[in-house]
Amino acid sequence: MELKGTSREALLDYLCRQLDTFFPDGVSCRGEIERCLNEGLARVGHCIDGVKMWEKGRFDYLHSTQYTLFLYYLANTLWRAGGDPRVCAKLFYLNKTLNGIDLFYEIEMPKVFFIGHSVGIVLAKATYGEFLVLYQNSTVGKNHGVAPVLGEGVILYPNSAVIGRSRLGDRSFVSQGVTVLNTDTPGACCVYQGPGGTVVTKPPKHDILADFFRL
Repeated sequence: MELKGTSREALLDYLCRQLDTFFPDGVSCRGEIERCLNEGLARVGHCIDGVKMWEKGRFDYLHSTQYTLFLYYLANTLWRAGGDPRVCAKLFYLNKTLNGIDLFYEIEMPKVFFIGHSVGIVLAKATYGEFLVLYQNSTVGKNHGVAPVLGEGVILYPNSAVIGRSRLGDRSFVSQGVTVLNTDTPGACCVYQGPGGTVVTKPPKHDILADFFRL
């Protein structure tokens, strides 16, 4: 994969300088990050290749969404490898600081997903299917300790939320401002808010997911 405007070593330096600036505790993260950097880049590269609007085989560290995904994949890769949890936490916190997203490194996200705008996104430890689409201020949260299950190809439009014992079927497209609370959706549907907070579903007019991904 091509690293636009940088090299592997320069990217490593750039990231370490960011961490040292925001978390000036004198503890170097370089060794931990370097041993997982290649896998983190491979994972974000795979994700980029699956998104239709992005050029395949090219990662731009100044593309805010791509960098958001990179920081998550790197932190998650380090955690999977049994790395220092304090370094994982710094990467999580850096992502939250720079991009306004609350995406903890222990959460298992899809191999391919897309973020429209990262600001205000909050994601609980839930189940996430492939080809997920997230927009600003979307939330996936627990209710009384129970987390939702999102099927493949779910889209959460701005200011939407999926909470609690909810199971969203494949290709459920949750419209702007809609809250799905302890409710299931059948899949292959657009989800709207009905009277009294109920959920109403209608079939989509076209294959919305194909607008986002190389399926």
